[in-house]
Amino acid sequence: MDFGLAKRVALVAAGSKGLGRAVAEELAAEGAAVAICARGREDLDAAVRELAARGGRVHGIVADVSVAGEPERVVAETTRAIGAPDIVVTNSGGPRSGAFESLSPADWDQAVRTLLTSSVSFARAALPSMRAQRWGRIINITSIAAKQPVDGLMLSNSLRSGVLAFAKTLANEVAADGITVNSLLPGYTRTDRVVDLARQKAAAGGSPDDLLRQWEAEVPMRRIGEPREFAALAAFLASDRASYITGQSIAVDGGWIRGI
Repeated sequence: MDFGLAKRVALVAAGSKGLGRAVAEELAAEGAAVAICARGREDLDAAVRELAARGGRVHGIVADVSVAGEPERVVAETTRAIGAPDIVVTNSGGPRSGAFESLSPADWDQAVRTLLTSSVSFARAALPSMRAQRWGRIINITSIAAKQPVDGLMLSNSLRSGVLAFAKTLANEVAADGITVNSLLPGYTRTDRVVDLARQKAAAGGSPDDLLRQWEAEVPMRRIGEPREFAALAAFLASDRASYITGQSIAVDGGWIRGI
């Protein structure tokens, strides 16, 4: 299936590892020129080298999307380096875990900037060029926690739901311009973030491996997802084939979410 991405420019936030890295790899494999941003220079450079070694057209940008002005700078640098982004994938590291009483006002402020404000800023910066060409794709990587809260993830549960509401509202406003806005909700997937959460929760008793097995048992497919399985849907939503899909929040979770 030709996704029609050979002449497209994609920007993937937090693209040096995890789900962002998998999406960047998939888009590059489909022929898109890809810019990735990440906070750490070492991981970013390694990702750029590996993507380029596979024949991808890739540009790396060191940035912290939780800092005011950084998403706009990333879009501007992408435009200078490889062209205005036709596809923007918003993404970030997860916020601190913990119950309500363990979280400070500073924790909440940081989570708002990281999860919600960064998504808004990327969209604001990228939309003018998308509107000018009457084609664009905005894909927000959120979490299953946005639809079915996960115990101990107060910040993620709260702010990622806000991203879904923002994306749905924006999708309605820009649909007539040929721009789609969708959100992907990864479930338990084999990434560093999931392993870290298992370690944090295991500190109260048990082992990380025990928790991973418990999470696998909660998934109807009885296994943790792989990043490439998530990335496949992201690439489809970025394609010409998905031109009539917008305003959707789609879980890639092996059936974990119980709601209809």
